[in-house]
Amino acid sequence: MFVNFFLELRQAGLPVSLKEYLTLMEAMKQDLAERQVDHFYYLSRSALVKDERHLDRFDRVFGHVFKGLEYIEDDGTVAIPEEWLKKLAEKFLTEDEKKMIQSLGGWDKLMETLKKRLEEQKGRHQGGSKWIGTAGTSPFGAYGYNPEGVRIGQDGSRNRRAVKVWDKREFKNLDGDVEIGTRNIKVALRRLRRFAREGAATELDLPDTIRSTAKNAGWLDLKMVPERHNAVKVLLCLDVGGSMDDHVRVCEELFSAARAEFKHLEYFYFHNCPYERLWQDNRRRHAKMLPTWQVLHTYPADYKLIFVGDATMSPYEIAVPGGSVEHWNEEAGQVWLHRMLAIYHRAIWLNPEPQERWEYTQSVRMVRQIMGGRMYPLTLQGLDDGMRELSR
Repeated sequence: MFVNFFLELRQAGLPVSLKEYLTLMEAMKQDLAERQVDHFYYLSRSALVKDERHLDRFDRVFGHVFKGLEYIEDDGTVAIPEEWLKKLAEKFLTEDEKKMIQSLGGWDKLMETLKKRLEEQKGRHQGGSKWIGTAGTSPFGAYGYNPEGVRIGQDGSRNRRAVKVWDKREFKNLDGDVEIGTRNIKVALRRLRRFAREGAATELDLPDTIRSTAKNAGWLDLKMVPERHNAVKVLLCLDVGGSMDDHVRVCEELFSAARAEFKHLEYFYFHNCPYERLWQDNRRRHAKMLPTWQVLHTYPADYKLIFVGDATMSPYEIAVPGGSVEHWNEEAGQVWLHRMLAIYHRAIWLNPEPQERWEYTQSVRMVRQIMGGRMYPLTLQGLDDGMRELSR
């Protein structure tokens, strides 16, 4: 089973090495998992997963190989035949009938009885009060009722009385190909780092303190330094409105993570394509816009430029003066894109649309060409690749 687990992980694309597998086997030999599935899950995850972006794939393989079951007895697993659990009928009781059904009397008694039933039961049961089955009042099974039981083989909750769900394990998506959350975005953005110490001296410099104290014949001489901050400067330009309404959540998460990760972050909004004006407040964008030339003259070339947008628009908005969907632009969108790229040489475009759709949209192809191919999907892997590009 363990060898199969290792092979399934490799087949799923996880970079699990033979050395890591042998480390896990040594840990199992020392009984570090204590013959508990939950303990084994965390032990194997610690030994075999090196990047949290692989956690989702690991969880799916673990659930597939070990069926997501909880071990009840110490000396092995017990398989419950699927045909025992097929739903043939559902048990519906009145409130008076429910009050007559007694629970077994707590967690320990419930687990002890379940172990005994697994050892004794030889066939499928329905409608009873003792065996693992369906549509009965037994504490074990599906589509019945018991005030305190173990739900087995049932799709979803009915009475919300189960104290344990045998065949259900919830996993969070942290894979590199799924839409992302704020915490995961922060992890990806951290690849774009260049630390510097700025501001007041508020942090203890331990090595210098030790050297100074030694030179001072043992008299304590505290040395302080400014706190280290990520010195990277980022200019973030976000497309809003229209088709971008479908991507509001992920863009909000990206914006939130960027504000937390970058001390020097400036942001502006545009619609479809940047033109002669940008803005910082969508509620007042018609009343308080900034000339794009002013932005380009305010923020120097050492800023990293990140566009966020689906690049889905009429091709005229990119290529033709007056092509903007909202106003008459005297210069085409591509003119302003080229101007921005001429100043900010480290620039990328993050696209929340799935990458497999890009080739079917002419405007996406045009923007990608203008960006010199530096368009990346707004996934963990896309962010990681984009940060690598900006770090060059």
